[in-house]
Amino acid sequence: MAVRVSVKETMVGTEAVNMAYPAMHRYARISARKVRPLADLVRGKFADEALEILRYQPNRGARLLEKVIKSALGNAQDPDNPKNKGRTVNIESLVVVQAYVDGGPMFKRVRPRSRGMANVIRKRFSHIHVTLEEL
Repeated sequence: MAVRVSVKETMVGTEAVNMAYPAMHRYARISARKVRPLADLVRGKFADEALEILRYQPNRGARLLEKVIKSALGNAQDPDNPKNKGRTVNIESLVVVQAYVDGGPMFKRVRPRSRGMANVIRKRFSHIHVTLEEL
């Protein structure tokens, strides 16, 4: 029977287990549908390669996802972060293991239409999550 090792564990015997460095942008004022294809582009890539890919994407969602990846890189480099235990991580060895976008709440507005009718306009929000892990 195989035993699964949690990412949260820091030591197994004398061998260090890879640490996960998450970052998220909650209540981003963009539809999740617009950011999901960009998250699919960078999932599984090295962090610096993912930033390079997003830099040349003309979408506003790429800028938001770029900021979240940079925040996760900052979390990995921060020696005061309790997960790091006073050490910093080599940026070249970090991989985007998770990149997903969830839908958030919606502002609902009413748009008047002809013959006394009204349409509901949904101004959508999203939650952007990125997790980096060391190879």
